[in-house]
Amino acid sequence: MRYLAIDLGDKRTGLATGDDVTGIVSPVGMTETTDPDLRLRKIIDAIAEHLPDQLIVGIPYNMDATPGPAARKAQQFADQLAEATGLTVHRADERLTSYQADDAMKQSGLTHKQKKQRRDALAAAAILRDFLAAR
Repeated sequence: MRYLAIDLGDKRTGLATGDDVTGIVSPVGMTETTDPDLRLRKIIDAIAEHLPDQLIVGIPYNMDATPGPAARKAQQFADQLAEATGLTVHRADERLTSYQADDAMKQSGLTHKQKKQRRDALAAAAILRDFLAAR
């Protein structure tokens, strides 16, 4: 099964693909917009490009595992995405995935701006890796 993982952000939303046969996960980019409708359209375009069987949306729970405003927003987005695409949308705990992405880039030699542009796609890849490992 092929998956597209989404690390939803207010401005930048990271995307990653992978499958459960090979276990290979790849960051595929990010969308940058504050417009929720445009964000949804761009993600639907990415779905058309990568042809996933199912989607995974990262839910940013608080560190005590309670849902805060950002988690509720991501849950609503996951519902909206399922309705718009007809695909199964899994919800995955994304706590510490941005930290994992930052940690992975520590020794990369990239500038702050370059890291910022890759962080969200790497966080989406971490969400997908964790999701596949839990299956």
